[in-house]
Amino acid sequence: MIDLDRAAEIAGAVPDPEIPVVTVADLGILRDVVADGDIAVVRLSPTYSGCPAVLAIELAVEASLRDAGIPARIERVMAPAWTTDWITAGGREKLRAYGIAPPVGGGKAVLFAAAAVACPRCGSKATDRVSEFGSTPCKAHYCCRDCREPFDHFKCI
Repeated sequence: MIDLDRAAEIAGAVPDPEIPVVTVADLGILRDVVADGDIAVVRLSPTYSGCPAVLAIELAVEASLRDAGIPARIERVMAPAWTTDWITAGGREKLRAYGIAPPVGGGKAVLFAAAAVACPRCGSKATDRVSEFGSTPCKAHYCCRDCREPFDHFKCI
């Protein structure tokens, strides 16, 4: 018999390979863990369909479960599509503490828009978007006019 709570805890603790301070649970991409006989079926959603980390995350979750002695299979869930609204409050704080401005806008994409983005270091909203694309496609690059520090902003999707 599979302990689904333990399987969900192990799966949810896997760090994102691009932003290692947040886990798949923090990002809200862990949809569900269910049993299929003696196999834990972990349902994960990519942050977006072109995310280069999708396969790495799926393999890491599966390996973590197998290392814990839990046979597992990963199912990729595409609908409904993931949104940044699913990032937990704790995940948003971890992003900010790591120096990445968490998404703003709540459910509305702000790609190519002029949303006010607070600097994760000093909190100032006197920031400028330098580039729509930052270190990864899901982030934009900003600079703070007050503390002069550059930072990434996790885009609202």
